[in-house]
Amino acid sequence: MSYTNTVVVPSGFEKTVALTRQSLGEQGFGVLTEIDVRDTFATKLGAESADVVGDYIILGACNPRLAERAVAADPNIGAFLPCNVIVRRGPDADATTVQAIDPQAMVQLSDAPEMTAIASEVGELLARALATVKNHSTAEAHG
Repeated sequence: MSYTNTVVVPSGFEKTVALTRQSLGEQGFGVLTEIDVRDTFATKLGAESADVVGDYIILGACNPRLAERAVAADPNIGAFLPCNVIVRRGPDADATTVQAIDPQAMVQLSDAPEMTAIASEVGELLARALATVKNHSTAEAHG
């Protein structure tokens, strides 16, 4: 089972990060956390490690309404929140990859029956956000 949903787009890294943020917002998600993996690797491990990973950012996305339902159904589910969305582009890549956690992977770890419906709703919203990123990026590349 794959634990992420993935789209690959022809847009540059910074443009894709901005479009991903916008698309998440349109689906009711806010970005609570942001981890710049490249910068962290450069600081902690050196420039060579940063160069190997390339541009790589982790956005911690949260839809408060759905998070509330999930935590009410299973307080332990907070260990998996917020939903991570990755935007990355390797040093020699000619495209940018956007990946979001598949919430169904979390359902397998919870005994709460409500989690299946909640994860489905979260998954649909994340899929719509990724589709928007892909559609806008592809249209720009061909427009």
